[in-house]
Amino acid sequence: MSAAYGKCFDPTGARNGIPTYPWRYAPEGLATRRQLRSMGLRPGGQPMAAQLMRASRRRKTGAAVAYLYRIDRAKPVRPMTSRKWGALALAMLARRTCPRCRVIYGYCLPTSLGMCLLCADTD
Repeated sequence: MSAAYGKCFDPTGARNGIPTYPWRYAPEGLATRRQLRSMGLRPGGQPMAAQLMRASRRRKTGAAVAYLYRIDRAKPVRPMTSRKWGALALAMLARRTCPRCRVIYGYCLPTSLGMCLLCADTD
């Protein structure tokens, strides 16, 4: 085992205030938000039960963290209503419409330009 493993292993939460496990060593019955979502669940307002931690050179704190939630307390994902589908469709239409020439494209326009490529080239 490495030194990084020892820094990330705190099952009682004495050091970090919350039970902490090394990456990929989460106990059974706990899952991240993405894992819950793939099961058709959501945290449902429950507090974090634990966290996963691994060393990271990119982060200022030196560690990447993923929060874990209890699967038995998770609630099912709320179904999309017709109004939500409509709002999502309008939002996607706005992302595909050039604000300058009002042409609707089959792809989302780059946010760095704020307009379609043809209008950006004419500037």
